[in-house]
Amino acid sequence: MPDQNPDALVFLQTRRSRPAKTLGLPVPSRDELLPLLTAAARTPDHGKLEPWRFIVLEKGMMARLADVVQSRGEALGHPKEQVEKGRSQFDQGALAVVVVEVQKTSEKIPPLEQTYSAGAVCLALLNAALAAGWGANWLSGWPSHDRGFMQEALDLEGHERIAGIIHIGTETSQPPERPRPDIERITSWLSQ
Repeated sequence: MPDQNPDALVFLQTRRSRPAKTLGLPVPSRDELLPLLTAAARTPDHGKLEPWRFIVLEKGMMARLADVVQSRGEALGHPKEQVEKGRSQFDQGALAVVVVEVQKTSEKIPPLEQTYSAGAVCLALLNAALAAGWGANWLSGWPSHDRGFMQEALDLEGHERIAGIIHIGTETSQPPERPRPDIERITSWLSQ
């Protein structure tokens, strides 16, 4: 029988993201955030490429990014409601970590596996924050996919893009449980 960590398994089976709009103060300090980033960086990374990096957004930067979302949304002709929704994650947030996917040239590791690794970093950071007692949520939305926003707001280069924005703070209200996947329905067993 392999070594077990039943507490970790129970955590993973019961973990629940917290809506970003319900996260308040306090937020992790830099010293409290570093262990979470360290845990996230232990993600599977074929070829040891580290095809990701972190940008920590503190309160002052969140307000600036809300304005960038507003101007980008208007320039793109998005409906007012869509612009406001994109803006709200920065208006309402006090701390977020942008996980940036950094595509690296590799003869062995295809770009898609690098994308998967960056996504795994997002989930690892989300789970690390929740395990540390913080509320956390992984958001994206149209600003995360807009090259103009990536360049103007975060100075990302052409081989970089936003994999996810992980909002972290103090949970102010507990969300209700939601329906979960029916494991029997989505699982196939192949024995030969």
